[in-house]
Amino acid sequence: MIKFIHPELLITALTHRSAINEKKGSRESNERLEFLGDAVLELVVSAYLFRRFPGLNEGELTAKRAQIVQTKTLAAAAKNFGLGGQIIMSKGEVKAGGADNPSILANTFEAVTGALYLDQGLTVVQNFIAAQLLTRLDSLFPQAKVTDYKSRLQELFQKRYKTAPKYRLIRAFGPEHKKTFIVKVYLKGQAQGLGQGLTKQESEQQAARQALEKIRHIC
Repeated sequence: MIKFIHPELLITALTHRSAINEKKGSRESNERLEFLGDAVLELVVSAYLFRRFPGLNEGELTAKRAQIVQTKTLAAAAKNFGLGGQIIMSKGEVKAGGADNPSILANTFEAVTGALYLDQGLTVVQNFIAAQLLTRLDSLFPQAKVTDYKSRLQELFQKRYKTAPKYRLIRAFGPEHKKTFIVKVYLKGQAQGLGQGLTKQESEQQAARQALEKIRHIC
């Protein structure tokens, strides 16, 4: 467990509301810290994604962030960190398996994040989130990984050709509620990949993937 300058913050972060109901007036629950931690997590994860994936647009970044901060992922991080056995709960909640409850685990992870932010500031909490969540995404929750072919292609183009890829919408067809888009990606005026999807973003990702396969002979 992390060493806190103010240990009472950690105790509050670990206190589930059921413990308050069982022993009224004994302590504060972690719900307020959970609220703060949720905001801190969104900020840190958003900044990480913004820097890590320059090829993703706002919608794609939002979707990827949602995958990372969802209950299943945070619960896995909390369990890996050993929070389950540290949560202060009522006897009834313990018997009901609260230590393994994904919602309780995720909420506690958020509360500890909020408490750490108050106790030691943003830099420390960034390191905590990186160590416990961002660098372990593949093992915590493989589905949280989103392959970003656009960013990989852009990095390759910039490094090898000192220029950025350009995407062009070739055609869109189908009913308004279910259109199909066809996009090509170009390098110095030459088409390098073709993509098709139900959104422009998906089509661009597929075009970038094809270009990578062509240029680097990888998937």
